[in-house]
Amino acid sequence: MRYIVFFFLVFSSAALAQVDLVKVDKSARKLYLMDGGAVVQEYDVAFGANPKGHKQQEGDERTPEGVYILDYKKEDSAFYRAMHVSYPNAQDKADAKERGVSPGGFIMVHGQRNWLGWLAPITQRFNWTDGCIALTNAEMDEFMDLVQVGTEIQIEW
Repeated sequence: MRYIVFFFLVFSSAALAQVDLVKVDKSARKLYLMDGGAVVQEYDVAFGANPKGHKQQEGDERTPEGVYILDYKKEDSAFYRAMHVSYPNAQDKADAKERGVSPGGFIMVHGQRNWLGWLAPITQRFNWTDGCIALTNAEMDEFMDLVQVGTEIQIEW
């Protein structure tokens, strides 16, 4: 009986959490859901093939670094569910313009490719996206339940 009560309390506290920040540590390959400074949930994530450093331009396979907003949910993509990161911001656009390149965009937190979800135990061990942040499909369901549109995301190395 004790285990059932413990499971219920742990599950219900996560389900009721109000995530106020998503933190991404690229060097540790971790994504943390935060509430008032406390970690509510932790995930192992995958990035693009060239994860170190801030995204400089379209096609560089980097994930941007800095503070952005998760500004909309997308249920109809080539990946299992997604939430958009507000990259590029005004500074990203200005920096890219100065270099004469496109900053790129359409950076998302998403699940696995729609037809390859069953490979997540393997694919999550590698950086396979074009600069997005990838979770397993089950983790993406939990992420979408706990994170509201408008939540801040901090991405750092």
